[in-house]
Amino acid sequence: MKKQSLLFCSILLLFLFTTGCSSKDSGKKKVTTEKKVELTVSAAASLQDALNDIQANFEKEYTNVKINYNFGASGALQQQISQGAPVDLYFSATEDKFDQLVTDGLIERKNGTDLVGNKLVLVVPKGTNKNIQSFKDLRKADKISIGTPESVPAGKYAKDTLEHLHIWKVVEDKVVFAKDVRQVLTYVETNNVDAGIVYKTDAMISPKVQIVASAEENTHAPIIYPVGIIKTSTHPKETMAFFEYLQSQKAIDIFEKYGFKGLH
Repeated sequence: MKKQSLLFCSILLLFLFTTGCSSKDSGKKKVTTEKKVELTVSAAASLQDALNDIQANFEKEYTNVKINYNFGASGALQQQISQGAPVDLYFSATEDKFDQLVTDGLIERKNGTDLVGNKLVLVVPKGTNKNIQSFKDLRKADKISIGTPESVPAGKYAKDTLEHLHIWKVVEDKVVFAKDVRQVLTYVETNNVDAGIVYKTDAMISPKVQIVASAEENTHAPIIYPVGIIKTSTHPKETMAFFEYLQSQKAIDIFEKYGFKGLH
């Protein structure tokens, strides 16, 4: 009996000791897991829907990281970063704005990549009676909207396309400039303009507009979206995790669902 009692006590003590160690370990892990990190991602407005979906998936896998987006025109976002805005990742709709940050030493080339591509399309309000079926038909329009070419890449591509087709001079006085492609889309949706030039990805999400033409690739520079880590990021480890996640097949599938073209 004594031997059995001693054996029982020994097993009980061993169990209590093991449980205690496990509790301490799990307690330590819990504290680490609960430490929240917030990342600021400055991204082109045209990426909004795809990135929101990607964010939801990423935050399920990386429960300690919260993504805060700053959507806008690529040029305006680039200027904010150049002036010291606290940003961790920059996702541009054009290479020249991205390359400027590389030149300025704010992004290391090795921490950047050309991720997705897009197409430029001409859209009109659904049910319009203006009979605009092509870029050349823009002569019939009273008002046309494009992004401001100096700060909105889609606007620069749009102007280049119209110049290539020799109709920019004809329609220039009819153009209503917008702060980004989403504003162009809104102008078309609300019938404030007869037509607008936006990315295919923007047109696809709106039930109120109709795509009537696509710009030929030789009418403008390639539409490429580069993404990169800002050198001054205060959370380089977590930023790298999101940067790599954006290049994963899971993320590329989401981009392609919204009409982007994967470049990897």
